Amino acid sequence: MRALVFDGELRVTELPIPRPCEGEALIRVLTAGICNTDLEILRGYMDFKGVPGHEFVGVVEQCTNPNLQGKRVAGEINCVCHKCHFCRLEMPHHCLNRTVLGIAGRPGAFAEFLTLPEENLHIVPASIRDDVAVFTEPLAAAFRIAEQIPITAKDRVVVLGDGKLGQLCAQVLWLSTKKLLCIGKHEWKLALLNALHIPTAMKDDPVERNVDIVVEATGSPEGIARAFELVRPEGTIVLKTTLADTCAINLSLPVIHEIRIVGSRCGPFRPALDALASNTVDVRPMISETYELRDAEVAMQRAAAPDVLKVLLHI
Repeated sequence: MRALVFDGELRVTELPIPRPCEGEALIRVLTAGICNTDLEILRGYMDFKGVPGHEFVGVVEQCTNPNLQGKRVAGEINCVCHKCHFCRLEMPHHCLNRTVLGIAGRPGAFAEFLTLPEENLHIVPASIRDDVAVFTEPLAAAFRIAEQIPITAKDRVVVLGDGKLGQLCAQVLWLSTKKLLCIGKHEWKLALLNALHIPTAMKDDPVERNVDIVVEATGSPEGIARAFELVRPEGTIVLKTTLADTCAINLSLPVIHEIRIVGSRCGPFRPALDALASNTVDVRPMISETYELRDAEVAMQRAAAPDVLKVLLHI
């Protein structure tokens, strides 16, 4: 099979088709999405070597579950042991022995085939196009915020960042509160949210402070510093991005102002698929460019460019 491999350098090459282990399915990838985590891997994040990619939609080619055979699916990326301390505590996404699709210990989705546990797979409704279904995993990550923090119509929320994840977080949180503002630095990206009637501001615009919740989706030291400027005492900062580099934080601020800091990662697929099927969350305007797998190196370069949002790979 063809695959994009990273071993210090990126290249498209031929690899053996993976063999599914017991309880796993073999999936033929249809479309994959490039996200910032994939770009951070190229900078050393998780020391990952192999096939990157974790956002995908594909068809089940081989499995033991007849309900999945031949079905179009999206897949949760954490593959767990069901035996460790956190699995027993029903926190499998923190499994001590987990592998993570295209991120840690498991070849990813930038290939013609991949394997995942059957329990990780979710059937994609026929009404959802491939180029929309590929957003299931990152959209689920946005829905994770509402699992962690009760958000009401009274809550004042700021999303920092107008990139891929910031856009999804803004759309999801807009379902819970209309007292929301997304702050970014690209007028054309913010215009996509304005078209959905979501208020926005440029990063240097004067904005209200002392808000209840700030979602940091810039992945930058400046964004984290801005979050502390905007959140109220006893408010909440949600950190949604992963970086290869470290970031210094003045820990006096959360202590003095009793600010709650919440790390937020993977989330529930069912509400994400429901939102895509109903078009409650509209991801189509976010798609900037689509490339064939043979051009994946170019696609990765373009995904890092400031003039694009989502770049997809047609496998």
